[in-house]
Amino acid sequence: MSGHSKWHKIRRAKGEQDKKRGKIFTRCLHEITVAVKEGKSGDPDSNPRLRIAVDKAKSNNMPADNIERAIKRALGGDSGTEKFESTYEGYGPGGTAVFVEVLTDNRNRIVGEVRHAFTRCGGSLGENGSVAWMFTRKGVFSVPKSQATEEQIYDVALEAGAGDIEDAEDVWEVTSEATDFSSVQKALAQKFTLDEAELQMIPSTRIEISGKEAEQVMRLVSMLEELDDVMAVYTNADFVE
Repeated sequence: MSGHSKWHKIRRAKGEQDKKRGKIFTRCLHEITVAVKEGKSGDPDSNPRLRIAVDKAKSNNMPADNIERAIKRALGGDSGTEKFESTYEGYGPGGTAVFVEVLTDNRNRIVGEVRHAFTRCGGSLGENGSVAWMFTRKGVFSVPKSQATEEQIYDVALEAGAGDIEDAEDVWEVTSEATDFSSVQKALAQKFTLDEAELQMIPSTRIEISGKEAEQVMRLVSMLEELDDVMAVYTNADFVE
């Protein structure tokens, strides 16, 4: 199994843990807020990223009132503490790169929490731009293999403009350029039920790690994801058997 496939499996397992801990609601609200601010629209029909965020929230049984309040707050139509989108970068064990996306109302607090996680797990927080150049934002879609054969997923995904398709155990993982996200998402959703459809930071190269270093990187990612203000964590670690 490739390191990328392993990371996909780990991310899905973490997603299930998040649901059990109830943290998935916080992440969904964050994604809705960012989608509204980035797309400058609270209408899911005209804001593809918001549509995905809303669909994800609904799939996790978030009440419609919570979703509507989050959209209003992001548009400035509802009172609430203003939050800021930011990123942090650093190095994990084995020289691995780690990229963290946050949405916070207190930059001083979150930078201290992020730095503590890096230090605790044998890594170090870097300057802005220290590892960002290793990552590119791309669209990532997961289609259960029960929904499509290899031939079917290739026909639909490549026709829509997808750049890569990978066998990730029980799903087909489709990757596209960020600019093609909407068209690829629409084409896939018309034919299949998507497990995942979101924009992620994908590393251009990966570093193989194993043993203690692999455990430390996983611990670092877990600690960062436990922070309420953290929306997503990405790494170029390639976990070797």
